[in-house]
This record gives sequence, structure tokens and C-alpha cells, in this order.
Amino acid sequence: MKYSLIVPLYKNEASIPELLKALTHLNKKLNQELELVFVVDGSPDQSYAILAKALNDLPFSAQLLAHSRNFGAFAAIRTGLIAAKGEYYAIMAADLQEPLELIKTFFTSLNDRSCDVVIGTRIAREDPFLSRLSSNIFWSLYKHFIVADMPKGGVDVFGCNRQFRDQLILLEESRSSLIALIFWLGFRRKLVGYERQKRQIGKSSWTLNKKIEYMMDSIFAFTDYPIKLLTRVGAIGSFLSVALGLVVLLARLSGKIAIPGYTTTTILVLILGAFNLFGLGLVGTYAWRAYENSKRRPLSIIALQFSNEKF
Repeated sequence: MKYSLIVPLYKNEASIPELLKALTHLNKKLNQELELVFVVDGSPDQSYAILAKALNDLPFSAQLLAHSRNFGAFAAIRTGLIAAKGEYYAIMAADLQEPLELIKTFFTSLNDRSCDVVIGTRIAREDPFLSRLSSNIFWSLYKHFIVADMPKGGVDVFGCNRQFRDQLILLEESRSSLIALIFWLGFRRKLVGYERQKRQIGKSSWTLNKKIEYMMDSIFAFTDYPIKLLTRVGAIGSFLSVALGLVVLLARLSGKIAIPGYTTTTILVLILGAFNLFGLGLVGTYAWRAYENSKRRPLSIIALQFSNEKF
């Protein structure tokens, strides 16, 4: 099969019938060249049983994999990418909030070799107001602190060729960010805007707690901003503490402070406290560099290579 579509599932049993109908329609649009890789990520419902029963009757090639427990969407996508046998790959959520035309556009863009990875970015969404608000805040913070190239609407789905897939699955990091890794890898990137559809069946498992946890994982895996902030606060505090210490000392010498030991205690607390923050920032910088090396990411990745060997 030429095209492989990975579909992670978690608490999606109610949407499976409509999902299979949509995938059958997509397979026809792709000239019967579609392979489906379903990955049930430790779902507590009947998602696996329903798919297992329907698998032999599907009009397209399909694999059904099940995790031993819930490892998360990133792990499910990774499992699917490793198992997929196609030449081009795409990810699709089981809730059908991404239009099928988007997946077809992914494969068309990859097939004409205009890019190595194509990313779906939301230009509009039919979700409730609070959901849209929290999502906008989340992706704004993500763009500011983690991935500067992040599109305004965020990223949920993507497609890639085999070369990009092979590099992505080599990055074996736990508690990391799939989206940030996609941007970190580079390659020729293409953005495709789409309108996110209103969820018709079921309820999203992407809760506020999971968003916060994902944000923290992304920060700790891809940016040393907290350490830089600590170092800057310590440096600024050091200058301020010296200045305030001089003010307190002058006040003591001029007789405006008569309490014994007040001046010495105040100066020590100010200066040592600020220096402590600054020192923690310096130590954190060395710890961050050791942590970066422990992730074993490649120092560089070759995307294109040509040679003209004459001898």
C-alpha cells in the first residue's frame, strides 16, 4: 500500500461506525491504496473488540494494535508509525473533527514531493467558546515559550514521508512532545489550514490537566527558559540587593537606624538571597546541558544528498 493512515483510539467506541464509513470513502478517493493502522491506547471501553470484529470485513488493508495500558497519544502514534508499511504516512484522530479532505491533501502534497512533512493547522473551529479560549491560550504560550514557528491555531495532525518518519521514530524520548519534535527535526515543511469540525460523538479526553502536563513536558524537554529566567532574576536581584544594602548602610551611618544588628542582617539576607538565585541559575545551566546530552538527539540530520564521484 502506498498510503498509511494511523488512527489512535481512546474511549472512541461510539464513533467507530462513522469512522469506518469515512475511511472507506477516503480509500476510494485514494484509488484503493490506503492502509489503516488502528492503535487502541489502553482504552477501557469496547474500542478494540468492535474493531477486531469488523477488521476482516473492511474494504481496505488494516492493522489493529493494542497497548497493554494507556501510554498516551504520542506513544500510540509512534507505535502506528513503526508498524505502518506505506510510503507516505498521516495521522488522523478517531473523533472525525478533521475533514477527510485534509488527509487527502496531506497525501497529495507528499506524493508530489513538494515537502517532507505536512502539518494541519486550524484556521477556525466549531468548538464551544471555553474550549476555543483555552486552546488559543495553550497554543499562544506554546509558541512563545517552546516552538517559535508554531502556527497560531496549533497542530493536531500531520503527514510525512518515509525519510521523516524514520528520523522521528529514532527519537526515543519519554515525556516529550511529538509536536515540538516535528518542528525540531526541520526538513521541508508545509502548512495546510483547515476548519476543525464540531465533535458529534463522545467527549474529548484532552482535559485541562492533560494540557498543563503536556505543556510542562514540552517546557522541560525543549527549552531552558526557566533556567534563564532564574539566572536573570538572580543577576538583577544581585544588583538591587547591593544598592539596597548601600542604602541601609548609609541609613545606619547617618543614625536613622538605631536597632543593633538590623543593618548587618538586612544586607546579608539581601545579598546572599540574590546570589543564591543567581548561583542556582548557573548550576541549572550546567544541569540542562547534561540533560540535553542524555536525550541523545542527533547533532545534525541530512535531508538531501548528492554526489559526483568521478574517481
